[in-house]
Parts: sequence; C-alpha cells; structure tokens
Amino acid sequence: MIYIPDSRIDYFIGEDVPYIDLTTLVLGIGSEQGKIRFVSREDSVISGTEEVLKICQKLNIDVINYLPSGTVVKPGEEFIEAVGKAGDLHKAWKISLNIVEYCSGIATRTKRLVDMAQSVKPKVTIVATRKNFPGTKDLAIKAVVAGGGFPHRLGLSETILVFKQHLNFLGGMANLIKMIDTVKTRASEKKVIVEVDNLEEAIMLCNSGVDGIQFDKVPPAELINYVTAVKEINPGIIALGAGGINEKNIAAYAGTGIDVVVTTSVYFGKPADIGVTIDKV
Repeated sequence: MIYIPDSRIDYFIGEDVPYIDLTTLVLGIGSEQGKIRFVSREDSVISGTEEVLKICQKLNIDVINYLPSGTVVKPGEEFIEAVGKAGDLHKAWKISLNIVEYCSGIATRTKRLVDMAQSVKPKVTIVATRKNFPGTKDLAIKAVVAGGGFPHRLGLSETILVFKQHLNFLGGMANLIKMIDTVKTRASEKKVIVEVDNLEEAIMLCNSGVDGIQFDKVPPAELINYVTAVKEINPGIIALGAGGINEKNIAAYAGTGIDVVVTTSVYFGKPADIGVTIDKV
C-alpha cells in the first residue's frame, strides 16, 4: 500500500521508550518468554499491521501470524500473534496498539462511506482531504486506502486546485478563465480543478478548459441541479462534492451525480476497539 520507512518506526519506538521500560526492569521479568495477541472487539477494517510487524522485528519479537491492512475482521477475531521476551513485548505493546486502533478507526469509517455511497452510485469515488493531524499523513492515508478510499490531495505540490483565496489575487473568476490555457501549458500533465459554491461560476467554467469543478458546501437538493447543468454543457467534466460530507448525508450526495466525494470525516471519530493480551509461555 504505502511505504513507511524504518526511520518512522524507530521514531515511534523511541518516542515511547526513550531509554528503558522501567516497570519491566524493576519487576525483573524482562527475560521471561511471552506471547502477545491482538483481537478485534468489533467489526472493523484493520490497518497498521505491517507497521506492527516492523516494530516487532526491531524489538526481536517473532510474529507467528498476522492479517494485512484492509482485512475485514469480526468481533473476537485475532489478527496478530507474536512471541518474544516479556521486556520486548511490553515495549511493543502500546505503540502497536495505538497505531492499529487509530488507523483501523479511519479505515473502518472509510469503508462505511464507500459502501454507503457506492450503494447509490457504484462508480463514485471517496477521497479524503489533507486535513489529517500533522505528522500522521502516511499512516492516515494508508488507512484510507485500506478502507477502499483514495487521497484527495497528498500536498500542495501534487495537484492544481484553485480556491476563492486564489481568485482574490487574480481579480475574480473571469480573469482565471482567461489564463486557464496558460495554467495548463505550465503544468501540462496535471489536471486543473476549481472550487465554486454557486451555479453561475460553475457554468462559466464548463468550457474554459478546466478538468473538474469542486462544489463546496452545496446542499444535495441544489447540487443535483448544478451537476445536471454542467454535465449537459460538458459531459466529460469531473464533478466533485466537498464540505461537511459524512455518514449522515453521503448517500444523498452520491445521488446528486457527482463523480467524487471529498471528505474529512474519516479522520474524526473513535479508534477501533482492539484488545491485547500478553501471557507467559
């Protein structure tokens, strides 16, 4: 899915175990052999298990079996089992649990949105914004992909997405339209998307050469008319819906005819409920 470099794994471990596990040390149990198991307590799409494997490898823990990110698990289903010294298992425990719980929460929410939207429009795509918590983008995007979604924009360097804030420096939509050919010449291999919140500007853009129109915070009842209008003018234009789309309204948005649902909601919610046991063997 997404490559997470060893430097990130080392950072995760070092953040939680900067020197020693004091509790295990003073109890004198560090050299005892043990087994760690991760079990889902609810229906989930798991994500982050590959990172747990790397953490185990770094800490000399042998993984017996695991399920890859993107696997749907049921309550009570075990998805990671590993053996090693008690001291190493306790070092890996909470780091691994935090990664799997948070990432699986994102993956599970993403899958719910994908299933709900595609039950209305099978070919609609669910994409997650770049509004993830700073420092977590690699794990967050991996979780979105594990849940069946895709990233909207991985960063400002990747795509051309024109907002009202850009138009304020250009003198408005009309001036942007005048320079679309120049924009496409400067970045000929990139698609140009423009965000609007009204039908008038959307119609202005239809035959300007832009590749897509992103409708921001337009209610579904209005958006269906917007999408119909622009598709009649330019059937090939990509229509994206954004702004406040979540599980409560995604079916309505998918029914408007948009090609892409843009959402931030997958990042916000409770982590997956995962249980961990560490036993002596």
